[in-house]
Amino acid sequence: MKREGIDMTRKKILGMLLAGCLAAAPLTFAGVSAEPAQNKEPVPASLDADTISYDMNSGEVVATDNVLMKRGDAKVTGARATYNTKTMAGLVEGNVIAVRGDMRVTCDLLRSDGQEHMQAVGKVHGTQLDRSFTGEQVDYFPNQNEYVQIAAGGTLSSKDGTFTAAYMEGWLKDEHYVGIGNAHLVSPPRKLEAGGDRMDYYGLKVNKAVLTGHAWAVQDNNTMHGNVLTLYLAQDGQAKVSQ
Repeated sequence: MKREGIDMTRKKILGMLLAGCLAAAPLTFAGVSAEPAQNKEPVPASLDADTISYDMNSGEVVATDNVLMKRGDAKVTGARATYNTKTMAGLVEGNVIAVRGDMRVTCDLLRSDGQEHMQAVGKVHGTQLDRSFTGEQVDYFPNQNEYVQIAAGGTLSSKDGTFTAAYMEGWLKDEHYVGIGNAHLVSPPRKLEAGGDRMDYYGLKVNKAVLTGHAWAVQDNNTMHGNVLTLYLAQDGQAKVSQ
């Protein structure tokens, strides 16, 4: 069967068929919804690259060299991008930068299987206001209470301190973060350092950290050890502890 293809150089593809679909998947990782809100007009999207090809039979779109995708206030750049309009699987690779509002993510590779799962791989670094995260692989599931997994270990940082562990996960909407394996928290504003085999941090109004297994904490030269330590992190910088 003869392949139906379109090759374009230095041209911009507009419209929901290619640009909208292609931009939707990777830009979701940067914090923009792939689906427009109900009763609202679709968000304009565009794709620009040195070379773009579209196979109508397979639904495969391939963009190479100086790739730039935009959708609303979000954009993704990279060396190469592929997207399938039928399966909704997308991939951007090569010095990837994804930006949306105050969120910025850089990595070697960014892939999506649609709206259910996004993955950033290779020297992942994300920033949003005073918060940041790093890791070799970060998986994001927006429809699972904004669940984030950093399976190979990483770092979460904010103005309050730095949290590291061999394995990390969290539910962004709940502000519940978990570190397993050499979990370590350093908080200069609270003059606090703590660690253990596992650490659960609860934000929102709870604002506490629960350390389990070989747990320890140091504040103002006061040291505490226990199998389970619960640190209630007061707004005045002091930490109340229960064992």
